[in-house]
Amino acid sequence: MKTFVIERDIPGASQLTAADLKGIATKSCDVVAGLRVPYNWVASYVAGDKIYCIHEANSAEDIYRHAREGGFPANRVTEVSAIIGPQTAAT
Repeated sequence: MKTFVIERDIPGASQLTAADLKGIATKSCDVVAGLRVPYNWVASYVAGDKIYCIHEANSAEDIYRHAREGGFPANRVTEVSAIIGPQTAAT
């Protein structure tokens, strides 16, 4: 599977409560289970008025389908071309 970064514009995202985030996570998991294609939600980061998500899927269309079926915005979907971190400097 390929890895994608999804940028979701959600005004007030950083003000969402723990209950709100749990509801969003539950809906996302339910949609993933119903897609019936290889799909993995890795993590999401709430920052300001956005939520940045890391998902693994075979195609960007699968990402957009997850968004449509979940009622989530997917303002930008970008395939990850490389992953770097501190360990990259050591190699």
